Amino acid sequence: MTIRPFHVAFPVQDLATTRRFYETVLGCKVGRTAEQWIDFNLFGHQITAHLCPEIGKPPTNRVDGKQVPVQHWGVILEMPDWEQLAASLKAQNVEFVIEPYLRFQGEPGEQATMFLLDPSGNALEFKAFEQDESIFAASL
Repeated sequence: MTIRPFHVAFPVQDLATTRRFYETVLGCKVGRTAEQWIDFNLFGHQITAHLCPEIGKPPTNRVDGKQVPVQHWGVILEMPDWEQLAASLKAQNVEFVIEPYLRFQGEPGEQATMFLLDPSGNALEFKAFEQDESIFAASL
């Protein structure tokens, strides 16, 4: 099977603030745009922000002692890229839902992770693994 970039579409309350966040804070390139949506290149994946002014707060679930937004999506990065992104976000004073840290230390699936919200409250997770085999590791 050939691995292709994923595509995800998500609701946003305002396209201008969304564009600023994804383009300036996360460094996404802008693709096609229309009055109701914008395509972005997020680490080689196509994401589409759709204007939807009525968005609610997402529920959370406890994972590794932290309240993780249940509805979230993100990208698995190489560790140096994850570290660079974490440093960049901290330097920009981005408010994290969950600060960058190492989750499941010493266990199968150990991973670096961080969560943040976009301007519309969509939860994003960026993570990295030292070993690719750990991505789908079963728990003990």
